Amino acid sequence: MSKRNKKAKNHRKNEITKGIFTVLEKQPNKSFNYKQIAAKINITDAQDRNTLIKRLTQLKEKKRIQEVDRGQFKVLENTKTYYEGTVDLTGKGHAYIVVDGMDDDVFIPSNKLNKAFHKDKVEVFIYPRKKSKKLEGEVVRVLERYKTTFVGIVDMQKTFAFVRPTDFRMYTDIFVSKDKLADAKDGEKVLVEITDWPDDVDSPFGRISQVLGVPGEHDTEIHSILAEYGLPYSFPEDVQKFADGLDTSIKEEEIRKRKDLRNVLTFTIDPKDAKDFDDALSFQKLENGNYEIGIHIADVSHYLQKDTILDDEAYERATSVYLVDRVVPMLPEVLSNNACSLRPNEEKYTFSAVFELDENATIRNQWFGRTVIDSNERFAYEEAQHIIETGSGEIPEEISIRETAYKVSDEVVEATLKMDELAKIMRDKRMNQGALSFDKVEVRFNLDENNEPVGVYFKESKDANKLIEEFMLLANRKVAEFIGKQKPNKTFVYRIHDDPDPDKLMALNGIVSRFGHKLDFKDKKTISSSLNKLLEDVKGKREQNMVDTLTIRSMSKAIYTIDNIGHYGLAFDYYTHFTSPIRRYPDVMVHRLLQHYLDGGKSANAEEFEKKCKHSSDMEYLASSAERDSIKYMQIKFMQDHKDEEFRGVISGVTEWGIYVEIISNKCEGMIRIRDIKGDYFIFDEREYAIIGERTKKKYTLGDEVTVMVKNTDLIKRHLDFALIPEDTK
Repeated sequence: MSKRNKKAKNHRKNEITKGIFTVLEKQPNKSFNYKQIAAKINITDAQDRNTLIKRLTQLKEKKRIQEVDRGQFKVLENTKTYYEGTVDLTGKGHAYIVVDGMDDDVFIPSNKLNKAFHKDKVEVFIYPRKKSKKLEGEVVRVLERYKTTFVGIVDMQKTFAFVRPTDFRMYTDIFVSKDKLADAKDGEKVLVEITDWPDDVDSPFGRISQVLGVPGEHDTEIHSILAEYGLPYSFPEDVQKFADGLDTSIKEEEIRKRKDLRNVLTFTIDPKDAKDFDDALSFQKLENGNYEIGIHIADVSHYLQKDTILDDEAYERATSVYLVDRVVPMLPEVLSNNACSLRPNEEKYTFSAVFELDENATIRNQWFGRTVIDSNERFAYEEAQHIIETGSGEIPEEISIRETAYKVSDEVVEATLKMDELAKIMRDKRMNQGALSFDKVEVRFNLDENNEPVGVYFKESKDANKLIEEFMLLANRKVAEFIGKQKPNKTFVYRIHDDPDPDKLMALNGIVSRFGHKLDFKDKKTISSSLNKLLEDVKGKREQNMVDTLTIRSMSKAIYTIDNIGHYGLAFDYYTHFTSPIRRYPDVMVHRLLQHYLDGGKSANAEEFEKKCKHSSDMEYLASSAERDSIKYMQIKFMQDHKDEEFRGVISGVTEWGIYVEIISNKCEGMIRIRDIKGDYFIFDEREYAIIGERTKKKYTLGDEVTVMVKNTDLIKRHLDFALIPEDTK
């Protein structure tokens, strides 16, 4: 029998098997003979009928169905064999199917995947569990593809080509006929779309939709990262044209509809290289001794009108993407860097949350609505930090964004110092209520004019950063609370963060206990305080970044939803995102809903907004994945120029195939393969988070310091290999 015929026969057998279970499971209390089953699944020819009879006998012998009377078959009691789940493919080609509500994942060997890819939704058949064995099964069919486009390298043949995907989880290449090559050349990196996968062929058919360029070149690799996640790097021509045609002038009739705050002291504090300024703070001391502080956010929704191609594009993107060398904005530059950027000495439309605070940072009054402002000053974080640390408005040249020393007015100095004081009180209150304090080290690169990394530095969060953070948190919390507490309940967009998974916390405790730390599981408050103590205790220590990373991984993911359950990490009962509509679409939705309810509108459509929330959460995940990949890419690029150097590093991960090491001085992470470690045969010990030498009992465990050297850098696969330098050679 030919390979093609055998494959077709197996496929038909699987279809008939599926049909048997479909019939029996639909009416589990009834028995059927082969004729009844054949009629229900439309079997008419003799060959299929014989296969059906044979499969019924085999399934009975394997105890997957029962024969209650001669020739009468019934599903086993309390047995369901078909489930829907999501594919989690491993690098070795096998997969696990994650089924909601099922404790164990279902193992699928590579030859039983039935054309399923990573993250596809599939129907899976689960074999009866044998004693003490893991759940195993086979994919019956793909219900929904997670994605159909892949980044790959062209392998040109005489009259056609194969595209080899760069994703290590993709186990098949893609056949592209000559007329669907889009002028791609051999060896180029491309974006290929799968168009069909006939039953009788090994590789899916596809067409090249975009040529990304030569592998290894900077723009090619950055565009590849975006393409892998389906993220755009430019605006469609019609969208750009629509945005450029917007009237962004400030109109007197519009000002009259808003609260006029143009004469109130207002300024922005942002990174020194920021291109857009979407939030500003205003400050004035009131006659009663309290302070009126306004949080003013660019009024994006004034320009971004519903049911326009510009709004459709912003919704699809849902977020700006921050890569190492560029920002891919959610909105075109005419809005993000111009009309909606709160630049100094320019009148701007804003949406504001204004609070009256006393000396203890207690809120005495609050107001939300549309405003117009005129920012007096623009500061970098470094300049604001200088004011906080010295109490002086004399800004030295070395930190000045004006490239010359200058003096800040006494009024601004007083406002900055008082707001810093109030922010610290608010932060202390949050911490006392159980908020978590994550100050994870963020890696940044100094790039030359060709985007080559010439140095690494770490982003620090100082008092000036925390000042802005606290007032943004205040606005986000109080806007959510203002709508969330209204009766009857109104549909709103919340940013929620569920309690951490207890199993993940126990695993974290097992790891950090090796470094002398301990979590307290007595109640929710003690868990939070012990997590904060852990994060504080590891600051400056070799294990800090590893512990910070593992702690974050033990947390639930924050998402957008209309169903409010509070925010665990911030210890808020109500929380939303109101403060960055230039770069986050949920903030645009919040502005629209808030204004709708301020105008007395009825509750918005819950189903519509939950769908938008899910889309926004999904896009946020893709954007953060692309951001991580771009950092990894730049780390590898940076390490290419340091191949002959030795580095001290900390073991940040241990697996059956190798150990991951994070270099202390620059946070670059690479892998040492077990097979490359000389002097013994090493075995992975999952309980010890270690690999152990079989003969010498030499142990390499999580958190150990080791010395490494770069062995191999692969920009295309974004992989960094280290060689271990034995301690006795140093």
